[in-house]
Order: sequence, then C-alpha cells, then structure tokens
Amino acid sequence: MLSFSISGSYTDLYQLTMGEVNFLEKRHQMPVAFDYFFRKVPSKGGYVVFAGLSDLLEALQTLHFTKDDITYLRSQNFNASFIEYLENFRFTGTIYSVKEGEIVFPYCPIIRVEGNWFEAQLAETLLLNLLNFESLIATKASRMRYVAGNRILSELGLRRAQGLGGLLASKAAAIGGFDSTSNVYAAQVFNLTATGTMAHAFVTGYDSELEAFRAFARSRPAGCIFLADTYNTLQSGIPNAIIVAKEMEQRGQKLSGVRLDSGDLAYLSRKSRAMLDQAGLQYVKIVASNQLDEYVIKSLLEQGAPIDVFGVGTSLVTGAPDAALDGVFKLSMAEGKPRMKISETLQKATLPGIKQVNRVLDEQGHFFGADAIVLDGEMQVPMIYHPFEPGKSLPVADLRQEPLLKKVMEYGKQLIPSSSIAESAAYCKERLALLPAEYKRFENPHVYKTSISKNLMELRDQMINAQKPQ
Repeated sequence: MLSFSISGSYTDLYQLTMGEVNFLEKRHQMPVAFDYFFRKVPSKGGYVVFAGLSDLLEALQTLHFTKDDITYLRSQNFNASFIEYLENFRFTGTIYSVKEGEIVFPYCPIIRVEGNWFEAQLAETLLLNLLNFESLIATKASRMRYVAGNRILSELGLRRAQGLGGLLASKAAAIGGFDSTSNVYAAQVFNLTATGTMAHAFVTGYDSELEAFRAFARSRPAGCIFLADTYNTLQSGIPNAIIVAKEMEQRGQKLSGVRLDSGDLAYLSRKSRAMLDQAGLQYVKIVASNQLDEYVIKSLLEQGAPIDVFGVGTSLVTGAPDAALDGVFKLSMAEGKPRMKISETLQKATLPGIKQVNRVLDEQGHFFGADAIVLDGEMQVPMIYHPFEPGKSLPVADLRQEPLLKKVMEYGKQLIPSSSIAESAAYCKERLALLPAEYKRFENPHVYKTSISKNLMELRDQMINAQKPQ
C-alpha cells in the first residue's frame, strides 16, 4: 500500500472557513453523518468499480496540520483559538464502507462517515479526491478487461496522466483487471508487475533497425520485445525481428514479442502473425498499442486480430471520455436528527438518516438487478420502491438481501487490514461474474435499479412536506 501522510491543508478553503465558524459557535463537536455516492455511471456504462478505500483509510489515520500548515493558516487571518485547535487535530471518526473492488451503482451510499462536524467536513475533499479518481480509472480498466478476455492488459499511461495522479491510476487499473504497468514507481510501491518495450528514438538512434534490435537483445534478452513500426512494419520491422529472434534461439534465448504502435492494427497483426509463424516463431507474442480503448480493443478482436497483449495509456489513465466520477458527499444526520438537501427535483434531493445498502440476490446468488437503500437496521425489506417514481415498486421478500456497508474505521483507527491490490482485483472479478451480462455490455446496458425502502421513502417525504409553505 501507499504509505503517506496527508496535510490537513489538502482541502478546499471553505472546509476551513466553515469549520472556523462552527468552532467559534461551539458547534464543531456536533455529531454528524455524511454519505458518499455518485449519480451517473461514466462511459455510458452500467456499473462502477469502487476503488481508493485503502488509501483513504491510511490517509485519515495520519491526517494532521503540520507546522508549515499552521504558519500558512495564521497568515490567512484565521482566529487564533481555532488555529490552536487545528494544531492538535486528529481524525477520530467512524467509517462504514463497501469493500474495495465492489461493483456499485448510482445513488447508493458507498461510504458513510460519522464523527464530529469539523472532522467529517474536513475529510470531504480528501475523500472525493481519492475515491472519485480511483473508482473512475478502475471502472475504465474493468471495461477493457471484460472485452479483452484472458489477453494481457498493460497500463502505459504515466506520460499522459494528470501529474502525480498517474501513480494512483496505475493502482486503480490493477484493481480493475490490468496485469502490468510501465510505471516503475507504481510497480515498486504497489508490488505490481513492471513492463516495457522500447521507443522509436532507441531504434532511430542506431544506424539500422537490425543493429538496434541486436543491441537490445544482447543486453536485455529476458522479456525482449521489439518495436516493429519505426520504418515499415512488414517490410522492415517484422523481418528484422525474425532475424534477431533466430539469432537469440541459437543462444538458447527467446524473443518475447513484437509491438505494433501505428497503422491498421488488425491488418498488421494478421500479417505479422503469419510471418512469425512461417518462421517457426509461434511463441512470439504480438503487442498492440496506440490510442487504444475498450471500443478499439473490441473492434480489433471482432476483426480476428491475433493480438496477445494490449498496451493502453491515455484513455485509461484519464478515464476518457469522462473527466471525473461525479461522486458527492452529503450530510444525512446531525445532532441525532435526519438531515437532507431538498431540491425542486427528487433526483437532486438527498436521502436523510443513517442508511444501509442491501444488495438483492436471485436464487442462484447472482445480482438481481436492484440495490435497496434502507434505514439502518432494516435487514430484510419485503418491498422496494423507485426513488423518484413512488408509484413503482417491486416485491423482494423471497430474495436474499446482502448488506454492503461494513464498519472499517472507528475512533480514527482502521479496523480491517487493507486489501492488497491483488485481493481487490480478485474481488472485483468475483463480483463482476455475479453481474448479469446485460449490465456489462457497451451499447445501451440495462440500468441497474436503485430502490429505497418504504420507511426511508416515508421519512424523506415527511421532511420534504415539512418544508413546504403552509
């Protein structure tokens, strides 16, 4: 896991200005609860892979204001007694969360933070920063894994990532199902498999392509992959790769692969495969890169492209075409009273009270196609209701309901060991296998139903009606 200490000033200014007001009004210790959820699935998909929990818990355990933070905040005209409070601040809240790698859906609380008002609000920006990004990338990665089947997927996106976000992108990609990364630091920190080939500059830096391949094979015979498209893939790159591969065989070595980074990848991969096979190099893998995403991978495989490894960069680490997951953090309880944001449309209103999420499972244990948001303590509800169209309901009394939110932190201390990336990736794969195919398809996936219990619906409606002018 990533060991790091987060500064208390890693937040938005309004978290501190609101905190100062509540401190001076002696309301900063008021017990509250906040829910983290999102409203829209990215990439027009049918689900989201939840990632980032381990980093969040580790960050919250060390969250504090450094001496430099305090010096800076003093220069920003914060109240002296509030500054003194910040000097001794530590996060002491309680967190309930779904498991990292879980498959989640819109409007369902994924995390609940309970604590005093200041610490819960201070956690908001950090939480959204980590979870929205990592979940976005893990989701994108899982879509590529779904279409790629058992073929190798390698993340190559550091140079196109948003700054240091490239580190967490590598981790999230692995949770979503990627096998390796070109990011050496991420591989070191997260115990991932590092992978790489060569650049065009390496090839053009030699007087001939053949000389470049020979030099690379002499020094790096293990895992040796030649970039075949620097000059002409079929007339130069593949023929030269075959020559050096045969020379390697004479030394008891094997060429691992050839990489295609431009042109018609379906056509070039078929021709390259035929040339390699004809030379008796059936074991040499074909690696494809160059602006790949799940749709390009799907198209290549539908065309019968004999590609063994897909290297994906920009579209993966940026979460294209969506720049962000729209996760939000909303107050649901304060001073023991349910709270909610009321809007002119139910879709924008929040759900009040302390809640649980029950996943409804069918007779085979597969996801039934509906999650039920219920009030805490409602273990098995007989009927679930559409959150925005109250006339719609669905009986689920005879179906098993699995609570998803578990306590993972109490009094600021992590209660569970952080899942390794391999464990989170395996759990993601396991849960995706329980999600019916119609929710995983790329074009017009089924919409997974998010429902609410009768008790929650009545509480919400009572609070809305209480705010209406009499």
